[in-house]
Amino acid sequence: MILKGRSIAKGSGRGELLVSPAPISFLSGVNPDTGIVVEKGHPLEGKTVAGRVLAFPYGKGSTVGSYIIYALQQNGTAPAAIINVEAEPIIAVGAIIAGIPMIDRLPLDLADLQDGTEVTVEGDSGELICGDTE
Repeated sequence: MILKGRSIAKGSGRGELLVSPAPISFLSGVNPDTGIVVEKGHPLEGKTVAGRVLAFPYGKGSTVGSYIIYALQQNGTAPAAIINVEAEPIIAVGAIIAGIPMIDRLPLDLADLQDGTEVTVEGDSGELICGDTE
């Protein structure tokens, strides 16, 4: 299945989906050394974003969050790709400077995406590819 959204950051990323119903603040919400979500009470608290396709509604918090996304990439703990309902500048800038593929505006709710599903995000075309297409 291929879903068409909007391209935000170029590239291709593949991994297991990690879906959050809540926005994420990367500043103080995600440990850049480990990739673990540390925000108290967050639905993903204790889970790692490293190597996963991270799907969440939108970012929240300080513009320093863009730098934290870049630090995640430099530390090898970044998501393989990012999916947002609606991209906003903090997350978009972070994904672009870190070279993390990012898309938004998919024609379905995030709740319809299943944690653990292997997917590919094609940032160049804005596509989410679920499962094998061969």
